[in-house]
Amino acid sequence: MSKLTWFLIIAVVGSIGLLVYQMNAEKGPGKYDAFADCLTEKGVKMYGAYWCPHCANQKRMFGSSWDRVTYVECAIEGQNVQTQICQKEGIKSYPTWDFGFERQTGELSFAQLSEKTGCALPQ
Repeated sequence: MSKLTWFLIIAVVGSIGLLVYQMNAEKGPGKYDAFADCLTEKGVKMYGAYWCPHCANQKRMFGSSWDRVTYVECAIEGQNVQTQICQKEGIKSYPTWDFGFERQTGELSFAQLSEKTGCALPQ
């Protein structure tokens, strides 16, 4: 093999190694883990749809902590129907936040979620 071939192999392997390292480094604790955990402990759920831009905004707001929030997907990809659970729950718009004692639709800020639940605002 030529020196150029070896150089390209080493560059590709090094790039892959760096990418894997960066991906694993980002898997540390999320900035809003404690807040998301508190919402979940209080029984809060967000009903949404994969195609809903407001739902996507809520997910982005939580960043890597989103996977700690109880989320119910209401849309069936490729079909124009709602899931049975969301039909049963009477979900009409997205996102719908369910606090157990009341529901609120639309994007909610951390302050609004904190006010409804008593969960401490993230720092």
